Order: sequence, then C-alpha cells, then structure tokens
Amino acid sequence: MSAVLQSVSARATPVTSTAPSTLMNWPRAALDLLREHEAVVRVVIARVRGSAPREAGASMLVTHDRIVGTIGGGSLEWQAMADARVLLDSPRTDGRLTRHLLGRELGQCCGGVVELWSERYTQADRTFLDDAVRQLRAAEAAVLESRLDAGRIARRWHFDPSATRPQLIAHDGDADCTFIERLSPALAPLWLFGAGHVGQALVPIMAALPFRITWIDSRPDLFPAALAESVGTIVAAQPAACVASAPPGCRYLVMTHDHRIDYALCRAILARGDAAFVGVIGSASKAARFRSRLLKDGLSRERLAPLVCPVGIAGIASKLPAAIAVGVAAQLLQGLDVKPAGIVHDRALDDCRIDVAHGCASCGQSRVETSSLP
Repeated sequence: MSAVLQSVSARATPVTSTAPSTLMNWPRAALDLLREHEAVVRVVIARVRGSAPREAGASMLVTHDRIVGTIGGGSLEWQAMADARVLLDSPRTDGRLTRHLLGRELGQCCGGVVELWSERYTQADRTFLDDAVRQLRAAEAAVLESRLDAGRIARRWHFDPSATRPQLIAHDGDADCTFIERLSPALAPLWLFGAGHVGQALVPIMAALPFRITWIDSRPDLFPAALAESVGTIVAAQPAACVASAPPGCRYLVMTHDHRIDYALCRAILARGDAAFVGVIGSASKAARFRSRLLKDGLSRERLAPLVCPVGIAGIASKLPAAIAVGVAAQLLQGLDVKPAGIVHDRALDDCRIDVAHGCASCGQSRVETSSLP
C-alpha cells in the first residue's frame, strides 16, 4: 500500500453512506444533516482535466460519521473525506481548494487532475441554506457564486439561464479564487405515462439520473407515497390531453395498461413534432400496427422518426419489470450528451506516467497539492 493510502486509511473513521448518491438538492440534504451535526462539509469537483471518476459539479456531504453523495469513490474520495473532517474541526477556516493528480499515489490510474472545492456549513448557515432551497424551487437559473479568500468564503446569488457548467476562477492562486455553479442540476425532461409494474420499477432508477420526471396515470392509488424531488405526478382520466403541456424537446415513455391509450398518446406526441424520444413498451408487431395506423391518420414518416418500439436496448431477453426498466434507462442515457460538463480533455494528462515521488514526468503536475489549514 502506498504512503498516501496508508495515511488516508489511518485517519479514516467509520462512515455511513446515505442514499442518494446523486445530490439533486444538496442544500436540503445539508439542512437535514445539520439537524444532527454541528457542521457539515460539502466537497465539489470544481474542475477536471483529463479523465476522472466523476464530472465537474459532482458533490458529497461529509460529517464525522456520515457521507451523502459521492465524487466517484476510490482513494480520491477517501482522501477528500479525510480532508473534509479536518475542515470540520477548523473554525477559523470556511473552505479550501485542493488539487489532486490521479496517479499511483492514490491507487488510481493516471487519468487527470481533479480540483476539489470544500466548504463548511455550520448552524450559522441554516438561513442561507433555507434560502438556497427556496431558490432551487423557484428559479432553475439561480447561480451561486462563492469566493474563497484566505480561508474565508463569501457567497452571493445571481441568475443566468445560460449557466450549465461549473466555473473555477483563480484570482491569486488557490488561496483566492471563485467557484460559480448553477444551483439546480440540468435535468432532461422525461414524461412517463403508466404507473404499472414497469413504471414502478423504472422511476426509482430514473430519479437517480439527470432527468426531471413527470409521471402520469389515471389511477392515483398506484403512485408511491414517497417520491424523489425530481419526480412529479399527474392524475389524468385522459392522459393524452396532458401532452400539450409537455415542454419542447421532451422525452416520452408510453407504457400504460391499455393499447388504445398508448396509441392516443403516440398520436398526440408525434403530432407535436418536437419530441426528442418516444419510447413505447410492446412488441415488434405492435410497433408495425401503430406505424401503419399513424401513417393512415395523416402523420408523415418524418414525424414517426422519434418512435422507438419496443423500447429498451437490444440483448435483454428477460421480461421481468426490473430487467425491462434497466434496458429502458440505459437507452435513455445513450441519448444524452455523454461528455460530462466541465471536463477538458488533455492528451498529455490522459497518457502521462506517474512517478510516486516526483509526480508526472510528461506533464509536470505535482503529486497532490493542498492548501494548509490554519
């Protein structure tokens, strides 16, 4: 075991990982932790060069005995947890920026350089976090700008609908810098029609992924009592009438209990002409019947292009609802932008070789650079 890994292991205390691993509403999660703890540290991937386990903007919350979320696991996360616990007990310091080279000294393949923004929240920050929860609910364009200056952090809000990826701006090295991030994650709209077995299996999967889900069915008793914040429900006697309210560029999944309802939904969705994806549960023969009937009803072949039936990636033979749900989720992920926001690919970093004592010989990056705590 490397010296750094030994050091991390020696300092690490038992930790309880709490779902979800993706923090869709980190201010609320921080408030929840502050009900039981005096302080919590949020660790965010502020910038990535080369490859890394997670994208810029991924974050986790750390207390002395809890962790919520993840920045990718492995030795980088353990090092970040150990550093966060030091910050928990450093009242003269609000935050820090650390730079990590993912090499053999962290037990991870050389793939890039990760900069972590760590910020402590205490009971005195509850008002700010309450305001952040309100901002997240009211305005998806809310942007949080935090400036680190000599260990102290000042925060302010502004609004920028074009802001999609985090920005790290250095003013005077790591001791004086600004981190800018959109408060709410950029979620792709997904409208799911049907709360049957497959819908029940699918929604928990999709809720942990970058989608904002609207779940529609005529049977209110089928919706679970507890749902993730990224999931909203609509009870509609005529589900097809809801299609007009969907946002442009929406992704749709049609998996109701009735083929007639499925067809009415497909016709209403495809007639709009602005769907990013229309997935329909069913067989190849159902797909052929639907396409033939839609053409007879006046829809052009171009309008039928987004229709995918049977929905789900190929190669999964199981008809178990959970298996179908996994295949559908994988297919929807394939349609998203696969390049994570914030990553700058650098061939020198991708191919560099690490010397444990001296860092990277080909790109000159140091092993691990961290600012010291007072």
